[in-house]
Amino acid sequence: MNKLKCLRICMCWILLMASVTVFGQNNVIDEVVWVVGDEAILKSDVEAERLNAQSEGRRFDGDPYCVIPEQLAIQKLYLHQAEIDSVEVEEQRVLSQVESYLNDIIASVGSKEKLEEYYNQSLREIRERVRETVRTRAIVDEMKRKLIGEIKIVPADVRRYFRNLPQDSIPFVPTQVEVQVITFEPKIPQEEIERVKKTLRDFTERVESGDIAFSTLAKMYSEDPGSARNGGEYGFQGRGELVPEFANVVFNLTDPKKVSKVFETEYGYHIAQLIEKRGDRVSYRHILIKPRVEEKDLDVALNRLDSIAKDIRNEKFTFDEAAPFLSHDKETRNNHGLMANPNTGTARFEMQDLAQVSQEMAKVVNELNVGEISEPFVMVNRKGKEVCAIVKLKTRIDGHKATIAEDYQRLKAVVMDKLSEEKLDKWIREKQKNTYVRINENWVKCDFKYPGWIKK
Repeated sequence: MNKLKCLRICMCWILLMASVTVFGQNNVIDEVVWVVGDEAILKSDVEAERLNAQSEGRRFDGDPYCVIPEQLAIQKLYLHQAEIDSVEVEEQRVLSQVESYLNDIIASVGSKEKLEEYYNQSLREIRERVRETVRTRAIVDEMKRKLIGEIKIVPADVRRYFRNLPQDSIPFVPTQVEVQVITFEPKIPQEEIERVKKTLRDFTERVESGDIAFSTLAKMYSEDPGSARNGGEYGFQGRGELVPEFANVVFNLTDPKKVSKVFETEYGYHIAQLIEKRGDRVSYRHILIKPRVEEKDLDVALNRLDSIAKDIRNEKFTFDEAAPFLSHDKETRNNHGLMANPNTGTARFEMQDLAQVSQEMAKVVNELNVGEISEPFVMVNRKGKEVCAIVKLKTRIDGHKATIAEDYQRLKAVVMDKLSEEKLDKWIREKQKNTYVRINENWVKCDFKYPGWIKK
């Protein structure tokens, strides 16, 4: 999750929950503003969503006190249908999202103790409120998918749609690039590895002797930015959410008073401590320390990559031939070094997407011509490690208005969204006819998107 998205999610939850707290603590009298079927929409619900939208920078097409209740009413329609159709969501999926949200919020406020103090509620109570919200959203999404069903689109449908679209409505596609990479991880001296292991073993002795708390050491020394400020905690996680080496250790912990042996993952070296197990999920603390890379070892890797780049330019072999045998990047070397965009699953990156992978790489690629190979450079990879790299700009598609030839998949997705929206729109209008709706007289003077709320 990128930092901006994480911050927005945290602000959404903080504002949403704060609005409920305000209504409770200041003894403001809440009121029912809509009734849909046998479900009520409260003024506090509307206020919570208004603050949520404000934190995200979303604007409403109209008066928020008209738009928001209608959106909540539509949600009630989906939930009612989901109950009729026995639509369910996996509790595991819900719990995973809950823990992710809570971890983000805790990271933003500093600690779970500060979070509990802020809301004057226990973490268990906060977790339950978040769980219900996440579960509701998941059920609505699942119900929508069921109502939309399978939509089959052929190229002729896409061409027909965009043939009739005004020129100023055709989407603009930003510049996209396809990039190949060869990376080298600098050699770490054995004495540096032993230094890291000894440091972690010393931490273990201090914790188990009662000299200091594990969480305190994690805050002071852990090099995992995602958990250090929270005392090394990530909340409950399933085995599939962890790299195998990490999962094998934390899922075999049994005594919360003990600390694991030092173990290695692709991120560095760790020790871990059990907090609690719940079925197939585990809560733990951990400390990560990464061996330091010395300048001389970086220089050795850069020189090696410089020689490889020169050999490719001199046509001794190609970039495609070199990557599978020489690159240390497991994610790309079996695809001739071609990178995959984690946001789209394709090989195409908009420059902002590439910067999320590596800002250093994005700067280098931005200066390359198609087919050109960069000079070697140092970057931080997705695992947070310093590595050396060379890249080749395979293709660049300059920013342009979308065309069928270049952007079929993107345009197909636009048509799919349009047809899905039309299906849901039709369903809502039909559902309104058979659903009891009552709107508070102070909330009825609105230009609703779906006029059927008010029966003639």
